[in-house]
Amino acid sequence: MDQPAAIQESLQTDSPVADGQQQLQRATWSDYLHLTKPGITISNLMTTFIGLWLASEAAPGLKLTIWTLLGTAFVIASGAALNNYWDRELDLKMKRVNRAVANGKIHPRNALAIGIALLIAGLLVLTVFANPLAAVWGLIGHVVYVLIYTPLKRVTSLNTVIGGIAGAAPPVIGWVAVTNQMDIGAWLLFLILFLWQPPHFLALAMLKVEAYRAGGIPMLPVVKGFAETKRQMFLWAAALVPASLLLFLHGNLGYVYLAAALVLGIIYLVLLYKGFSTKDDIAWAKKLFGYSLIYLTAMCAAMFISAITLPS
Repeated sequence: MDQPAAIQESLQTDSPVADGQQQLQRATWSDYLHLTKPGITISNLMTTFIGLWLASEAAPGLKLTIWTLLGTAFVIASGAALNNYWDRELDLKMKRVNRAVANGKIHPRNALAIGIALLIAGLLVLTVFANPLAAVWGLIGHVVYVLIYTPLKRVTSLNTVIGGIAGAAPPVIGWVAVTNQMDIGAWLLFLILFLWQPPHFLALAMLKVEAYRAGGIPMLPVVKGFAETKRQMFLWAAALVPASLLLFLHGNLGYVYLAAALVLGIIYLVLLYKGFSTKDDIAWAKKLFGYSLIYLTAMCAAMFISAITLPS
């Protein structure tokens, strides 16, 4: 659809991506909300709560829970806002025109300021109302996501693995908020979330392979093809299943969790194995991506229930 000549000229001379001066429309509260990627924030808070729940043996204090979740939410939202800021040119290449910084509705300077303010607020909340170690893990996840993962997306397919460190930080924040120490339970939660992410995000990368190719992003399906991507997805999940079973020994969990982790893990491996013989890679990737979300949600539910029913 053709744009009015005045807007076209404005885009050529004052692109919102090029210099952040031109805003085509006034931003709404919804635009600012989506700047923080609320869906991603909420899913990460689920794993943060599980860390709190397990470390406290199903009895986290209400105040500690609220403050830890609030501080973590601020830090995650900050990462999302800064990701929108850094990726504004990339978003246009990938035709993500619904992102308010890329399309000029939110000035890049405002996104940067919001991201920094949210980070400071989150770290202060975690330090004061939880403990400094929780804040340290919040900062670790944030730095990896914003300053390491985001630029690495442009240069290496290993960005998915590096980004897994950031995604594995939220449950650790919850755990150490209770214990104030990095014991084996915290490390196992970190390991489970770290190993879960490559199959999940590589399935998404398969679904969006042409968008990544257009944006010049060297995701694994772009540079190595679907066959190698599926092989690596299987290997990551093959490591995830035993790691999830180890948590039974060190995570204040009962047999409900053990049974769930075993069944969910076997289903995951079977689905991944079927990918080697599928005739429709995209349909398979869509099914695998959906199951990866079910797997994480069901695992968290099993942890929640099992911790309650654990014999004293």
